[in-house]
Amino acid sequence: MLRDDLTTGQDARRAEAEAIALVYRAAHRGDDQAALVAAITDALVDLDAAEERAAAARRVVSRGFVRGRVGTP
Repeated sequence: MLRDDLTTGQDARRAEAEAIALVYRAAHRGDDQAALVAAITDALVDLDAAEERAAAARRVVSRGFVRGRVGTP
């Protein structure tokens, strides 16, 4: 897909990504490498947190199914 062929939603995400990139660049005083590493680090930390929340939700659902078994005393 060419960048000119982005849908409205993708275009909005790209604009959001560019705004975030500018904030990281400013926070790192124009050091593009440091800004990129910081952005990726933050994204990975957020991903880990989301995965942990999803795993916790799966555990809760799993316990609910086990406790709610039909025909068990």
